[in-house]
Parts: sequence; C-alpha cells; structure tokens
Amino acid sequence: MHSRALDQRLVVAVTFVAAAFMSLLDTTIVNVALPSLADDLGVGPGEIDRVVVGYLLSLAVFMPSSGWIGDRFGAKRTFLAAVTLFTAASALCGTAGSLEALVAFRVLQGVGGGLLVPVGMAMLFRAYPQAERARASRLLLVPTACAPAIGPILGGVLVDTAGWHWIFLVNVPIGVATVLFGAALLEDGTTRPVGRFDAAGFVLSGGGLALLLYALDQGASRGWGSPAVVVAGVAGLLALTALVAVELRTAEPMLDLRLLGNRLFRTVNAGMFAGFGAFLGVLYVMPLFLQDVRDLSPTGSGLVTFTEAIGVMVASQIGGRLYPRVGPRRLMTGGLLWTAAVMAAFATLSLETGVWQIRAGMFLLGLGMGFMIMSQQTAAFAQISPEDTADATAIFAMLRQTAAAVGVALLATVLTSALPDGGSAAPPGDQLGAYRLTFLVASALALVAALVLRRIDDRDAAATMARPGTGAAAPARR
Repeated sequence: MHSRALDQRLVVAVTFVAAAFMSLLDTTIVNVALPSLADDLGVGPGEIDRVVVGYLLSLAVFMPSSGWIGDRFGAKRTFLAAVTLFTAASALCGTAGSLEALVAFRVLQGVGGGLLVPVGMAMLFRAYPQAERARASRLLLVPTACAPAIGPILGGVLVDTAGWHWIFLVNVPIGVATVLFGAALLEDGTTRPVGRFDAAGFVLSGGGLALLLYALDQGASRGWGSPAVVVAGVAGLLALTALVAVELRTAEPMLDLRLLGNRLFRTVNAGMFAGFGAFLGVLYVMPLFLQDVRDLSPTGSGLVTFTEAIGVMVASQIGGRLYPRVGPRRLMTGGLLWTAAVMAAFATLSLETGVWQIRAGMFLLGLGMGFMIMSQQTAAFAQISPEDTADATAIFAMLRQTAAAVGVALLATVLTSALPDGGSAAPPGDQLGAYRLTFLVASALALVAALVLRRIDDRDAAATMARPGTGAAAPARR
C-alpha cells in the first residue's frame, strides 16, 4: 500500500508540474509576440492587447469556482478536462486567422487555465501528507519559478525563427502527453459532497475579480483616471465586497471565505500578497530596464533575467531541508529581508553595470524568494483539512493572481510617473532615476511582507515540520 501511495504521489506531481508549467508559461510567452501578432493580423497596439486581456478575464472568472467544480465532478476528471480544453484552445490559437478568432480561443484557454492550477494544487496537497508538504512545495516551485523566466526567451526564439503561431502550438505536445499520462495513471479521486451551485457567489467572485484585474492591467497604460479603468475598478471592488457579505451568510458558498478566519492561513496569504507582488513587479520592470536603458533585445534581456529561476530552485532545495529545523517564520522573513536588500541594490544600477552583475543580482533575488515561496506554500495549508483543500487552493490562487496584477500595476505606475517627458524615448541616462525609484518601492513592499510574516507562530505549522523519515515533528519555535 505504501508503494502504491508513493507511486501515486509521483504521478500527481508529474501531471501537475507539466500542466502548471504549460499554463504559467503561456502568461509570459505571449507578451513577446504581441508586436508580431499585431503586424500579421493588421491591427494596432491598442487592439492586440485584447489577446492578453481576454485570457486574463476568462482566467479570473473561472478560478474562484475551481474548488466547487473539482469537488463536484472529481479532481482527476476536472483537472484532465481543464488540461484538454487548454491544449485544444492552444491548437486553435495557433491556427487563428483573425483577431476576433484569436481572442475567442484565448478566452477558452483561460477557462482551462483558471481550473487546472488550483485543482492540480489541491490534488498535490491531498496526495502528500502534512509532514511531506515541504517536498510538495518544492515541486510547486518548478513551474512557478521556471515558466515566467523561460517564457520571454522561448517566445523570442519562436517568433524570430518559426512565427508567432508556435507560441501557442508549443503547448500541444505538452498538453497531450500530460492528458495521456494522467488518464492512464492518476487514480480516480472520489467526488465530495457539495451544495447547490452558488450562482450569486460565482457571479460576484468571477465578475468582481475579472473587473478588478482588468482595471489593474489597464490602469498604468490608459491612466488611472480613464473612465473604463475607474468604472471597472469600482465595480470590481463593490462586487468583491458584496461577495464577502453574501458568502459569509450562505450555508454552502461557492468560495468558503471562512477559511480566512484561520490565523495562519490568513497571515501567510497576506504576506504572500505583498511579497509575491513585489517579486512579479520586479520581473516586469527589469526587462524594461534592460531593453530601454541598456538596449538589449527581448531575448537578450530574458537571458539576463533567467538566473532568478536558478536561484529559486537552489533555495527550494536548501529550504526544504532547513524547514523542519528552522521553521517557516524564519525562512519567510529571512528570505524577504534578503529579497528587499537585493531590490534596493538594483537601485544602484547604472549604464556601466555589467550584465553578469545583473545576472548575479537576479540569481540572488530568486534565492531570497525561493525560501519565502517554498515555506509559504507549505505553511499556508498546515491547518486546512482535506475537505477544505479545494476551497483553500482556489482562494490561494485568486490572491496570488491578484498579487501579481497589483505588483505589476504599482511598479508600472511608479515607473511611468517618474520617467521624464518622452518616457522610454528619453535618453537612457535620464531614465535611470525612474528605475531606481521603482526598485526602491519594490524593496519597501518586500519589507512590508516581512513585517507581516513575523507574526507567524511556527507552532501553528508544526504538522508540516516533521523530520523526513521519522514522522516526528521538530520542536516548533516561536
């Protein structure tokens, strides 16, 4: 039985990592191809943005309902259906001949993407007992760290050598292999009792999140005073506020927000929100610095920033071994303080700074974030029951998606506001001050996250701190 359980953990890990890597890769690989897409389809920059926005909004609509759908129809069935839909939509995107068709197929992609990551994460955490969650979190870091780093490089190479269609078609072999592997080897998970479909919760959660993410995505480029941005932002916040009131009064809600009443789950997610937002914001700003100030190509800037993924992977291996002895609070706060220091150091970059120094800085950035992310993903679910795991991963995924949007929007706004007249067309030397200020703001956000996570009590996460092979929990520290 133990061997069977061990094999199943491996099967779940392989299928989830492959699918999540494909989904997360798609979020960055497309951005590189937007100019080529616009030229080939004969549309302007403002119109081609619908390719990104359509996917983002569809993702936001279906992500909150992932917990209910996974429990109602079974995690395996839901997960494989989501991967199949994402893969089929990718193939359709690669054959699209018009902007309208491409946007429609991207919306289908978003439905699959909105379901597969949270449902797959729930499968992974259910497969690994509490004492092995640190190992599971190391697996989660593979797509989280590598996909955003590989996307710009792979996207640039594919656009330059094979054409923009292949940024979508590259998903097809990965998706087909994942579905075949999972269909053959994943065990059928039992469906869990769920209440009636909470239509109000679905509309308020999906609609509110989609409107908020739209406002955050468009705010920095259109201006925060733009009517479309203001209306979407206000409507999104009102819908999410109404969601809280409705779901707390509903006996069987679409999204069980009562889970945020758990101190550990709430605090870890709050710290993640600020820390992950700062990290994704810097991953957005650094390529702009390298391209606008240092005059590197998109592929060249990707080859410089890629080292952050190596740092994350190294930290995940070290952190997984330190976690039972050191505890999540020290690893998370220490990792964020390190990250804040590296971001502050980026504020000293100049026109003469060597690219290998920047590569080293990106590696060190990934090193600090690796300790934080691995520990956060392990500790957040320490007190979440198997029955609540699907709802908890849906909330976690929603918050992480929103954190990324907030981080990028905040730093993009700071950068745009601080750039001299002419923006990125200004001389490189004149742009330095704006980038330095932006990196300092990111550093401050990471410090806020560290202060939040200092409130963690390791004793609350003791179930995840068992020493490997012993089954005995390490002494939990305050």
